[in-house]
Amino acid sequence: MDMTEILSQAERLIGDVERPEHFTNHTHCCECQEHDETLLNYTPQTITRAALGGMGWDPITFATDIGFRYYLPGLVRIVLTETGDDSYYEQFLWHMLGDGEHYKRREICSVEERLLVARVLDHLLNNFSQEMDEECLSDDLLAAIEKWALMSEKDSVRNP
Repeated sequence: MDMTEILSQAERLIGDVERPEHFTNHTHCCECQEHDETLLNYTPQTITRAALGGMGWDPITFATDIGFRYYLPGLVRIVLTETGDDSYYEQFLWHMLGDGEHYKRREICSVEERLLVARVLDHLLNNFSQEMDEECLSDDLLAAIEKWALMSEKDSVRNP
């Protein structure tokens, strides 16, 4: 599947998740409130690389699971189209690796969302492996592929 097809698949998923009233536990602290305000100002179609900050200040890290699912098509668009020095590779992989074997965000995703992520990761491996090596992200990419592809294969078997 080429990038255009992956982006089309991501675009079709927009609207599958209703926009939440809030994207973070906005009353928890000022950082959660600030990240919530950032995410409230965008949609999956309009979120920008700049709005997603860096590893130390990424509003998606603080997003609820529903907020993550809502923005997933936008994250896919950004990781595939905004390459180069300010790529989203590291942050995207961080979000896809999650918190171990029972990664809740992966588990709450629909079959279509899981397959989309597996396709994105495969595309990164096949088209951006040099960049992954240069940024020391190859191991993370392979771990994410294993996690999401395994889940996607199970879903495909259960839901032909």
